Amino acid sequence: MPSSYTAAQIAEQVQGEVLGDATTVLTGLAPADSAKSGDLSFAEKEAHFLAAEQSAASAILVSGPFTSAGKVLIRVRNPRVAFAKVLPLFFPAEHHPAGKHPSAIIAATAVVHETAHIGPHCVVGERVRIGAGSVLMGGNHVGHDSQFGDDVRLFPNVVVYARTSIGHRVTVHAGTVIGGDGYGYVFDAGIHRKILQVGNVVIHDDVEIGANAAIDRAALGSTVIGSGTKIDNLVHVAHNVTIGRHCLIMGQAGFAGSTRLGDYAVIASQSGIAGHLSIGSQATVGAKSGVMRDVPDGGVVLGIPAMPDKQAKRQIIGIMQLPETTKRVRELERLVKQLTARLDATHPAAGV
Repeated sequence: MPSSYTAAQIAEQVQGEVLGDATTVLTGLAPADSAKSGDLSFAEKEAHFLAAEQSAASAILVSGPFTSAGKVLIRVRNPRVAFAKVLPLFFPAEHHPAGKHPSAIIAATAVVHETAHIGPHCVVGERVRIGAGSVLMGGNHVGHDSQFGDDVRLFPNVVVYARTSIGHRVTVHAGTVIGGDGYGYVFDAGIHRKILQVGNVVIHDDVEIGANAAIDRAALGSTVIGSGTKIDNLVHVAHNVTIGRHCLIMGQAGFAGSTRLGDYAVIASQSGIAGHLSIGSQATVGAKSGVMRDVPDGGVVLGIPAMPDKQAKRQIIGIMQLPETTKRVRELERLVKQLTARLDATHPAAGV
């Protein structure tokens, strides 16, 4: 069950200021439309604040000059950031006791920290190392010579192939495969001959990977996910891709082999990135884009093929105007035809 905190304790947690009764007890968090007595809500804009003030919430996280006669306010710099910081207080992560389930199969040469949790039907291969506080929830397979840092969390049915390196505080959601075979073939004598993929995957600290993603191992060397990067569900990262630090990769995006992303890049949903490209730091790729060329640092592209956003928007507007433009062209053609007929009738020789 969620714990309870005073408004003062919450304010201390988020470096905020209490306006009103600092001893007010808060027992949960909720948006304005479902808040009840004892809940803390938050408001980024005036409309949100008015809704929260009219709700049953006992306190509101706010920024700016809002005041209230009936609610306790906790004034912070950014209400959404503060909300994210407060959530774990009321909804702490599920606790998994240290130990190994009897059904787990752990190689004799594996080193599992005494505080780690190995759930039912897990397989931990030879020479694997699993750090302090790490959790394998169940049905996980960890291939030989893989290395996990501290506080790694694998949700059920995550598969980690051999020689994968995972840093500290990495979370991988259910059904994801890390280190699967890269897609490498060469056409030879009428067949597609397989190129062995003998590299690995390296995932740095504080990465989160969604459900049913696939991170392929490199042909040679490593496929790399930089620290702080967040990858959504159903994303495919091909062999030898390097993703920088603190990138946001949204659902159903795909990266062909050997593409490189700089730091803080944003790739929106259902985008496809061709191979051997460079996507710059702080670049943004709009949803459903097909990227065929390099994107510079800070560049914003969208469309198929992806192009600078202003150019793409002009084309989109042009396409939206096509029906009306077509009607106008047809009308002009009709008028030209009429004028030509009149000219021919008036000056027959002009048409010779």
